[in-house]
Amino acid sequence: MSLKTDPVLLHARDARGVVTLTMNRPQAFNALSETMLASLQAEFERLSGDASVRAVVLAAAGRAFCAGHDLKEMRAAPSLDYYQRLFGQCTQVMLAVQRLPVPVIARVQGIATAAGCQLVAMCDLAVASRDAKFAVSGVNLGLFCSTPSVALSRNLPRKAAFEMLVTGAFIGADEAREKGLVNRVTAPDALDDEVEALVAGILAKPRTAVAMGKALFYRQIEKDIASAYDDATRTMACNMMEDFALEGVQAFIDKRAPNWGQSEG
Repeated sequence: MSLKTDPVLLHARDARGVVTLTMNRPQAFNALSETMLASLQAEFERLSGDASVRAVVLAAAGRAFCAGHDLKEMRAAPSLDYYQRLFGQCTQVMLAVQRLPVPVIARVQGIATAAGCQLVAMCDLAVASRDAKFAVSGVNLGLFCSTPSVALSRNLPRKAAFEMLVTGAFIGADEAREKGLVNRVTAPDALDDEVEALVAGILAKPRTAVAMGKALFYRQIEKDIASAYDDATRTMACNMMEDFALEGVQAFIDKRAPNWGQSEG
């Protein structure tokens, strides 16, 4: 396993092409400082162009997953231009997660609040420790979590999302799963095993099929239903013309395991 160090972001990669990015500001509850945001965006953009990457796990050091924006930085030099740049920078990080051609799994071991909860919502999949808690709590400080609301409202039913946004109240991991914010909840000592189970399921599928599917999944959500079906039809037809898909279908007909070989791993 390779390991690169960064003041705020650790990068590890195994032989399968699974990259783990670990937010590394435990003393600040992994708050999204400008440096952290820049590091995350640079990593996501670099990984996006690496065809050998199969999955990305977003993790965090210490007791918290991410406490949102760094409030001390935000308060140091208040100006409208600065805040627009900061929230714009955060938006680009969130969109970079979605633009990655491989699934991104949030490994949530502790609290995720405000933009930290937004980050969980933007990941394609999320596994949470039973001890984890979630909130979009900016409203408690007089700052409605507007940018987190974009991600939250695309994960949760509207009334559930708005309740979190307007009350700033915490929800536990089990409630987060019930509402659709996370996929799986597990005991703290089984968190890595549960993440690995998701990773293994992803790695067993052709990378190109997953990449095509992820891109289509997010495109079609933003369209009217007829346009969504048009896009999905084109995507599925193109997918079906790939050698690995033809082999997969033939293997099903022949009642055997697919032999993707060199076409896809």
